[in-house]
Amino acid sequence: MTETEHGYQYEVKEWQVSCSLSDGDFCSDLEVSAIFEHQDGRFVVPAFWAGENKFKFRFRPVYSGHYSFHTVCSKTSAARLQGITGKLKVEPCRQENNLFSHGFLRLSSNGRFLQWAAGKPFFWLGDTWWMGFCDRLSDADFLSLVEDRRRKGFTVIQIVAGLYPDMPAFDPRGKNKAGFPWENNFTRINPKYFDEAETRLMAIVKAGLVPCIVGAWGYYLPWMGITKMKQHWRYLIARWSCYPVIWCLAGEGEMPYYLSPAKEENGSFQKKGWTEIAGYVKEIDPYQHPLTIHPCRSSRQSLEDISFLDIDMLQTGHGDRMSLATTVKSVLSSYHSQPVKPVIEGEVCYEGIGEACRQELQRLMFWACWLSGAKGFTYGANGLWQVNSRSRPYGSSPHGMSWGETPWEEAYQLPGSTQLGLAKKLLENYPWWLMEPHPEWVQPHASEENYLAPYAGGIPGKLRLIYLPHSSGSFPVLKQLEPHLTYNGYLWNPVNGKKYPLGKIQPDSHRECRLSQRLPVYQDWVIVLESETLK
Repeated sequence: MTETEHGYQYEVKEWQVSCSLSDGDFCSDLEVSAIFEHQDGRFVVPAFWAGENKFKFRFRPVYSGHYSFHTVCSKTSAARLQGITGKLKVEPCRQENNLFSHGFLRLSSNGRFLQWAAGKPFFWLGDTWWMGFCDRLSDADFLSLVEDRRRKGFTVIQIVAGLYPDMPAFDPRGKNKAGFPWENNFTRINPKYFDEAETRLMAIVKAGLVPCIVGAWGYYLPWMGITKMKQHWRYLIARWSCYPVIWCLAGEGEMPYYLSPAKEENGSFQKKGWTEIAGYVKEIDPYQHPLTIHPCRSSRQSLEDISFLDIDMLQTGHGDRMSLATTVKSVLSSYHSQPVKPVIEGEVCYEGIGEACRQELQRLMFWACWLSGAKGFTYGANGLWQVNSRSRPYGSSPHGMSWGETPWEEAYQLPGSTQLGLAKKLLENYPWWLMEPHPEWVQPHASEENYLAPYAGGIPGKLRLIYLPHSSGSFPVLKQLEPHLTYNGYLWNPVNGKKYPLGKIQPDSHRECRLSQRLPVYQDWVIVLESETLK
């Protein structure tokens, strides 16, 4: 490669190189990288095995200007892979409204939320498609699902890279049209599996949604071992780090396999092993994408060294309202913990699970989390996460019970997904990233005595939001209002997004306000108070 190639900032460029036929049998174990040099930075980009004797490497330049690159290979005798050189001239970004034009996701300066490299805060409204790469969902149906979530306002899709939950390794329910991500006994990676998966990943990205890629379910680590799991993660980074992604090390990282006879031993090994792999991912990811782990309760409890994690993801139960106390306690605990990390509710009460957790609970969990300090929320629909279809229901888990047989065609249209999209749309009218929990702004308010009482949060002097989980027909007392500050108030219906004006809200001599109106409908509501200084 001698001629200078041309490209644009943030757009992906791909190169293919080949080794000699005599090296072909060892391709799956070779580590090939391309090192890109720029006056403002150096990027070591892993290459991935593309089958036979071919390797590909992809680069997404974050700077405009001139780059040079050369390749290195773990087997120095593979001469055709070692020392390949080239040049790349990158023009400034030519697109303004494309997901790629924002750069990569980063932590905010205060560590509370994610933002794009260009500075725009990123609103995490996720959906759960754990088994979305399997062939129980057709390509056409996958595209329909992507479009539905784009239209409703979702921004993140949590999806597993083939090593799925709720099944043993190489279960036929987990394959796609090219088989499994690894050959039998984890002998080597199957590139054709990832070719198929990548078609779907790109559909997510092209729709403006961010994939949160879960590398594997946690219990695969004892089966594969740390060396093989590092190889798996290197492959994911090589193929997909050039895209706007979030990395999730594992699902339920420290949880042993359901039927394991050595659960305590496996759990200890997994916690230590995933910590080592977290360090490895941080070391080899050329773009330093945000990293988390899907936990049994909190990411902070899932690794021995949480400094590798950028996000504290939570999983807080599927027990309908019985999961509310655990959820709120977990969010508040994380929000007030050090070091500060964005709090993301990653799994709670999938809609319809156990013939419960319906749309009113989705609203309750979203607002209870958000007004307790979370800066992201992931929805889930039972029947969608495991990709039930009418013709091919998922069936039983290893423990012998089915989580439900609602087909995905019905699950993705459950009303909770629309209503959470409306909640996001409301919050995007305001600087949501500056919001803080303020339970003292309303009386009664949620507490250990009653988690079904109102929740309050916002920006002092500018914005107050109060969620009423259960309506008695009357308003709570608005507390600690700023003297000489007038708010414009309205009621917001979380079912359909309709507004009902409340007029001017002013404090009495006790800095309180007792609204005399009756609530229009017996249900949950959001009170919104905008100060005149908000703009």
